[in-house]
Amino acid sequence: MATLLLLPGDGIGPEVCAQVRRVAAALTPDLKVEEALYGGASYDVHATPLTDEVREQAIASDAVLMGAVGGPKWADAPRHLRPEAGLLNLRKAMDVFANLRPAYCFEALAGASSLKPELVSGLDILFVRELVGGVYFGQPRGIEDLADGQKKGFDTQVYTTSEIERVGRVAFELARGRTNKVHSAEKSNVMESGLLWKQVITDLHAREYPDVQLEHILADNCAMQLVRAPKQFDVIVTDNLFGDILSDAAAMLTGSLGMLPSAALGAPGKPGLYEPIHGSAPDIAGKGLANPLAAILSFEMALRWSLKQTDAADALLAAVKAALDNGARTRDLGGSLTTAQMGDAVLAAL
Repeated sequence: MATLLLLPGDGIGPEVCAQVRRVAAALTPDLKVEEALYGGASYDVHATPLTDEVREQAIASDAVLMGAVGGPKWADAPRHLRPEAGLLNLRKAMDVFANLRPAYCFEALAGASSLKPELVSGLDILFVRELVGGVYFGQPRGIEDLADGQKKGFDTQVYTTSEIERVGRVAFELARGRTNKVHSAEKSNVMESGLLWKQVITDLHAREYPDVQLEHILADNCAMQLVRAPKQFDVIVTDNLFGDILSDAAAMLTGSLGMLPSAALGAPGKPGLYEPIHGSAPDIAGKGLANPLAAILSFEMALRWSLKQTDAADALLAAVKAALDNGARTRDLGGSLTTAQMGDAVLAAL
């Protein structure tokens, strides 16, 4: 029996994960769903955002789906014990190096985007973000006191050839099943790590993927093009920092941050980590206002990529589309449905 580990986390995480549990019970009754404390919720009980037991439980599962972590409640916790540190540590422990972040605009939501409908109608971008390297993990890092009384903060952006190649292969392979086009985004004009990124992607493309169209683009230009003509993109491969920023920007093209799922994948046969890309939104936590579709669509990705239940994934994607076509909207989409009522709409469509 396949196992899905739910890590609801903090803020709106438990609310959206509750809807995932409802959908899983209806769609995949044979799936074993486990649940554990994580993030700030774990810190409150165990004084750590990720216990050794939960880390091992995640590694032993078939897929892990988390809600969200963090909030002002834990702002004064030591940096290495903040909820966000638990997330980074979990990604590293699972070695989920390729973060797939789709920016897909459902036709019913084209008018909800901050851009003109004709710019986003039919939008289907897939970001492939390197997830366990770069500036978020590079050493040395820290804040130190200077002799003149000032402080200096520093982080190190580090990438190796193999780290770039393995995420590049994921992007090129995925592009072959789409429109066969990859944009590689970096800052090779001002960063040595960006120059290495461009060189490695170029060499990999020439050796193994000459059939795929490759275009290099500076990350700042990529940001501009995303709001100027987003449909020029298909697959965008980029590093951890730029992938974080660019995919969040692209999320708003689709109508709401509450619509975007993500998958983090490692080596074949290893469990994937799935999560909505929205935050914990503590300002609306417990009010039933959160949009659960990003979490539900993250479950759809888990079904597709880790649990190997493609038919169930197709059915769930169709149900979300049908619910939106029928006018189901939470507040972030201009409607009035509660979190549970949006879950009801998806279940009705199923």
